Amino acid sequence: MFEKILIANRGEIALRILRACKELDIRTVAVYSTADRDLMHVLMADEAVCIGPATAQDSYLNTAAIISAAEITDADAIHPGYGFLSENADFAEAIEKSGFKFIGPDPASIAKMGNKITALEMMRSVGIPILPGSHGSVESAAEAEKIANAMGYPVLLKAAAGGGGRGMRVVYSQADLAVALQLTRREAGAAFGSEEVYIEKFLERPRHIEVQIIADTHGQAFALGTRDCSIQRRHQKIVEEAPAPFLEEKITQPIERACTEACKKLKYYGVGTFEFLYQDEKFYFMEMNTRIQVEHPVTEMIFGIDLIKEQIRVAAGEKLSLGKLSPRGHSIECRINAENPETLLPSPGQVTHFHAPGGFGVRTDSHLYSGYTVPPYYDPLVGKIICWGITRDEAIHRMLNALNEVVIDGISTTIPLCRRILQDPRFAAGKLQTDFLQHMPPQT
Repeated sequence: MFEKILIANRGEIALRILRACKELDIRTVAVYSTADRDLMHVLMADEAVCIGPATAQDSYLNTAAIISAAEITDADAIHPGYGFLSENADFAEAIEKSGFKFIGPDPASIAKMGNKITALEMMRSVGIPILPGSHGSVESAAEAEKIANAMGYPVLLKAAAGGGGRGMRVVYSQADLAVALQLTRREAGAAFGSEEVYIEKFLERPRHIEVQIIADTHGQAFALGTRDCSIQRRHQKIVEEAPAPFLEEKITQPIERACTEACKKLKYYGVGTFEFLYQDEKFYFMEMNTRIQVEHPVTEMIFGIDLIKEQIRVAAGEKLSLGKLSPRGHSIECRINAENPETLLPSPGQVTHFHAPGGFGVRTDSHLYSGYTVPPYYDPLVGKIICWGITRDEAIHRMLNALNEVVIDGISTTIPLCRRILQDPRFAAGKLQTDFLQHMPPQT
């Protein structure tokens, strides 16, 4: 097992990793930007190193600075969390070449899955269903038109190296395709350093279903059930739950088995998430995330395991001893962003008062505290509330109570939006699609 882990991230996930390390008796190193010296995990870590100014490019995305911090503190391993460099194959390779252990899959797996075109081809080769589309990069408007006309509109243009809901554009007619392709390429090049774009059929009202997996270096792979992440705005998730409701086991079990078999065939290890679109009782592979997900707690709550600790054990070369896992109950997570709940514009500033909800089956993952100032430079996520119940109805009721109890004064948050989502009759009925918010009645 590792003696010291450097946490190459910030906010709630950095604090989450630090707590897991403490339970494993592993010393911790926090790295931080000049804007983040007052983060809770920085104050709690055994050691802390400033790696640069506030801009992410000069701090949390600075590979040399992170590795230097690991060197001067004699860390054994580096945990990337999610976001930033967590799915950057070059970062993982640089860590390994510098003599540290990257807590995640091997760099080759990250590279293969990081390119959506390569990932689609790999999934097709192991029998996982994919959407109709180009199955490769689109080189010209004429080629895109030929493929789109064969499939029928609407279609979706996607950056091969995209992520986080960026580099995607829906096209509803041939007249708009050429310009959309040009714009998507330009956006992809600016955001991801690659103008490679592909095309696939656009499903207008699908559900977004995930399968959580964890695999070790000894050939074992486990599927830890499904999650529903359909409630989104701008392709970014707001409410997640596990297991995915109103899907029978006879539908979900085959796709879970396919994901574990894919991991074994691809010799994948670490945690990972297979993301699917689900419509008309069919699953279509979308992408694989080769890192821990923001929404991992809902899976932890129903299976009673700590995915971060298991992720660290796998990276240390240990064999998973999970046995036969059975989910129990239902769990829901609401993401709390420092944003105006109506306009969704960022709302940085000082938190004058913070009170986390509590009670049986209630968990709060947040780095907030009274007096903390949310900086304007990073992702607006400031916390997650996760609730568990024997039934889905109980989990919903418990979450509404938690949302009413939490206090975050001084900044605007998406708590009112989360409350409206859970009170929407469609949510209770399980009518979950990725366009859910678009059809929500206006606030009165």
